[in-house]
Amino acid sequence: MKILVTGGCGFIGTNFIRLHLSEYPTDEIVNLDLLTYAGNPENLKDLESSARYHFVHGDIADAQLVDEVFRTHKIDAVVNFAAESHVDRSIENPQVFLRTNVLGTQTLLEAARRYGVQRFVQISTDEVYGSLGPTGAFSETTPLAPRSPYSASKAAADHLVKAYYHTYGLPALITRCSNNYGPYQYPEKLLPLSIINMLHNREIPVYGDGMQRREWLHVSDHCRGIELVLHKGRVGEVYNIGGVNEKPNIEVLRALLSIMGKPESLLVHVQDRPGHDRRYAIDATKIRTELGWEPRVTFEKGLESTVKWYLDNHGWWERIISGEFKQYYERMYGNRPRLT
Repeated sequence: MKILVTGGCGFIGTNFIRLHLSEYPTDEIVNLDLLTYAGNPENLKDLESSARYHFVHGDIADAQLVDEVFRTHKIDAVVNFAAESHVDRSIENPQVFLRTNVLGTQTLLEAARRYGVQRFVQISTDEVYGSLGPTGAFSETTPLAPRSPYSASKAAADHLVKAYYHTYGLPALITRCSNNYGPYQYPEKLLPLSIINMLHNREIPVYGDGMQRREWLHVSDHCRGIELVLHKGRVGEVYNIGGVNEKPNIEVLRALLSIMGKPESLLVHVQDRPGHDRRYAIDATKIRTELGWEPRVTFEKGLESTVKWYLDNHGWWERIISGEFKQYYERMYGNRPRLT
């Protein structure tokens, strides 16, 4: 197949592209990425010379460019990772989230419909379900109840995907995952930010009492789940992918401190985020029973390997923090969308 991966220079997209090209040696991937602040072309620099990897710099909301990509590359399937995804940024500037996450998704869906793609997989989030009480877990039938501009934009995109399946018969599927962690995650997220701050003995901000509970999923397990949905999932269906590692944020940070040999005095409680969801938990029974997916990476091993990756890749995150990778991008691709 020739697969269009959008947002492939981001955290999960990067890991998915690497996994797919290694496991499907006859497939090709076209990576469409706008390279906003979290899209790093350095993530896939070693693939630039491969005949099986094609990079396109551009916006998924640019209908003309998206049409050109589908027409030029004869796309068979789409995996849509492209999204604005940071909740704090959505609170500060909701409009850009609506453009990318809603209009961008609709633009891709329309092109996929016109060109008759075989599969369209929308990568969503458990945040569309809202906040849980102290017990229970989100299933695929849980009503959507988003509570931030980010999660509302993702819920709207999910509704559009469902609408294109029911109205036009587009062979679309949706995956909703719990908190991802692992290599290549942008340093504004909890784990990489905390690892880097701990390395420099800086204070670690903890929202409120730190007892917000999240379920942690290693990015490699998530990408394997996406592959199963892409190849074997039932069209029109939603599949939850969860790591079965539900922990309070404060406990995760203390585990990091232990791995890195740092004192708990680095943790500093700050004012909680507006509308901060208290608890998420995923019921992944459906993908387990239908597709045979199981998480392989335990949280303890995953956390240790994640810390090791950031410690072994100082140059990667130091260039992000300094802005050097933006200069690399400008040298490589200029300021205009480019089709290659």
